[in-house]
Amino acid sequence: MKMPRREGRQVATGKRLQVGFVLARSFTLSAFALFVDTLRLASDEADRSGRVLADWKVLGSTRHLIASSCGVQVAPTSDFVDPSEFDYIAVVGGLLRNDLAVDDETLRFLKVTATKKVPLIGICTGTFILAEAGLMREHETCVSWLHYQTFRERFPDHPVRADRLYNLDNERGSCAGGSSAADLAASIVRRHVGRAAERNALEVLQIDKARTAFDIQPRRPLEIESGDDRLRAALILMESHLEKKISIPEIAKSVGLSRRQLERIFIENTGSTPAAVYQKVRMERARQLVMKTKAPLVEIAVELGFADASYFAKTFKKVFGQSPGALRSKRVAASTLLR
Repeated sequence: MKMPRREGRQVATGKRLQVGFVLARSFTLSAFALFVDTLRLASDEADRSGRVLADWKVLGSTRHLIASSCGVQVAPTSDFVDPSEFDYIAVVGGLLRNDLAVDDETLRFLKVTATKKVPLIGICTGTFILAEAGLMREHETCVSWLHYQTFRERFPDHPVRADRLYNLDNERGSCAGGSSAADLAASIVRRHVGRAAERNALEVLQIDKARTAFDIQPRRPLEIESGDDRLRAALILMESHLEKKISIPEIAKSVGLSRRQLERIFIENTGSTPAAVYQKVRMERARQLVMKTKAPLVEIAVELGFADASYFAKTFKKVFGQSPGALRSKRVAASTLLR
């Protein structure tokens, strides 16, 4: 019986999909495991892990064990070799508090990879490592909503978004981390190996269907429950633009709606207009800063885009029933009593 031909580049060239992984210190184990296991399960029929259609290596400047953020250690399987041997080099990031996520030799390898036009992928906070090396400035970066503000502060001239799960162009890729690593890996398998291989991997992983680059991160700002992806995307955009406000028409356009359509969706789901919800998002962030930091109230007002500190205080009191100064005083008094 003649077996059907597989789709994708695998059929055209007979070359296995090759991915090299670079692991940062304190890398995120779940993102790495989901990405590499999607390749593993797509590389052979069923669950035999035969590396027939795809292969991978963990690259490093040394063979020393690299500890993940949860403590599990992984050993590199190869020294740095010619990056042209790979279809992709994927950098798996982790805890941002580690200032020395990778060494200088690793950064040099990534820069050489870019000059050879081998696509680079930032998985989880691997995007920070690529941006630090000057390799993401011309490419839109996808990061988790959790890391969006930090990325903007560190790389203010880089295009970045925190509403989508991943992004992949011909030279760079990035994903929010977590389960989105499997979605990104599945899209690469589909592109280079074929849909049958992708389907095999997802079925074994018990994933019903890979999400696309246009799917929205599973984030619910203000704990608003809604099955409408456009509303959730709009909320994430609001959270991502606290200092430099984005207009309601711009938000509507970004999520594929007219202003009137956006307003109708907000009123139906939240009982409020987009503008009112946006103000509440900003004020919730203000309350967090008042309660959890020692930042001067003037600085908090400026951070949230208020040119006038008194107007900020007035708006805060209108939303929460007390001024930011009074709320902070209560917090300080409560902490003193607990000592």
